[in-house]
Amino acid sequence: MRELNVALIGYNFMGKAHSYALDNTDFFFKNGVKPVKKVIVGRTEHLVKQAADNFGWQEYATDWREVVNRGDIDVVDIATPTISHMEIAIAAAQAGKHVFCEKPLAMNAEEAKRMLDAARQAKVVHMLGHNYRRVPAIALAKKLIEDGRLGEIYHFRGVYLQDWLLDPNFPTSWKLDRKIAGSGPHGDLNAHIIDLARYLVGEIDQVVGMDKTFIAQRPKVQVNEQLSGNLTAQGDQSQLQEVTVEDAAAFLAKFAGGALGTFEATRLAGGRKNHERIEINGSKGTLAFNFEAMNELEFWSKEDPVEIQGFRKILVTEDVHPYIGAWWPPGHIIGYENTFVNQFADFFNAINKGTGLTPDFHDGWMNNKVLDAVTRSIASSKWERVDGE
Repeated sequence: MRELNVALIGYNFMGKAHSYALDNTDFFFKNGVKPVKKVIVGRTEHLVKQAADNFGWQEYATDWREVVNRGDIDVVDIATPTISHMEIAIAAAQAGKHVFCEKPLAMNAEEAKRMLDAARQAKVVHMLGHNYRRVPAIALAKKLIEDGRLGEIYHFRGVYLQDWLLDPNFPTSWKLDRKIAGSGPHGDLNAHIIDLARYLVGEIDQVVGMDKTFIAQRPKVQVNEQLSGNLTAQGDQSQLQEVTVEDAAAFLAKFAGGALGTFEATRLAGGRKNHERIEINGSKGTLAFNFEAMNELEFWSKEDPVEIQGFRKILVTEDVHPYIGAWWPPGHIIGYENTFVNQFADFFNAINKGTGLTPDFHDGWMNNKVLDAVTRSIASSKWERVDGE
């Protein structure tokens, strides 16, 4: 059994999810690798110490630069705000560490390309954290499309709807600061459905978009001395801060292969908690998926006899379905946290075998190109072309 020492940079919501996955990867997937939770890193010492205790890390540290250059670290796992991704990833690659990075890969495509170049030059394994690709139902959708069950693809339709900012008294956070996050739900949520669109349908050629900030000021956040994986906080009602990102973003897309696409992301959709839904229509069939029912895939086939045509609901929990063989018997569903286990299993398997995998930093670069093109379109009020390679 090969042990790989991991340094996790970041300790809140994604830090918790990653810590869980690292604990369980070797338990469910026997691929010859055991990740070791060596050190967790954060800027605030008492909070990162608390995270180390809560999440079971051997050590904690406050200086990521020192940690990524340690000789006993094999893997650097980046779960920090977007603004710091590039600096950490490049330093880790140059130190010879394999790198996992949460999405979006970078603040823009230029930064993403620098990260890709650094990882390629160092010849390290690099992976981007789009865990929804590791949902068995999405992997099954990919197989059905590749098998020709949908025929020629006509439409991709994707929405990612949340409501955690619906209350105007919800305070500001780094996610509402363009200088740190890069954007609002466009980079946070649209990045996910762009990745699924590229994975399932192909490259996007042209886009036209719009966005809007509905609540321009919010209370200043109060210092929270407790770790939390929840999107909740308290604010100082006597002090207001400007919101510098959009609350909602939507765009139309033309795919290089000829399909049309619609994308929408918002944090102000009342009643929607994590409503990521996609639908793909083709000449021979349709697929539909909603993450809030993540173990199910809807499929309609034109090739069925007319008298029995209709959407079928596939419970994607059979051993023949992707990833399920490592989990439970048929009918026993898996959850959000298990998608992280699936993706880290693939990541460590690639390290062990010396192979690449997707999504990698190239996918992150291409994703950032789409995000950037939409941003340009919003500024120009025109269709903008997504740059190629």
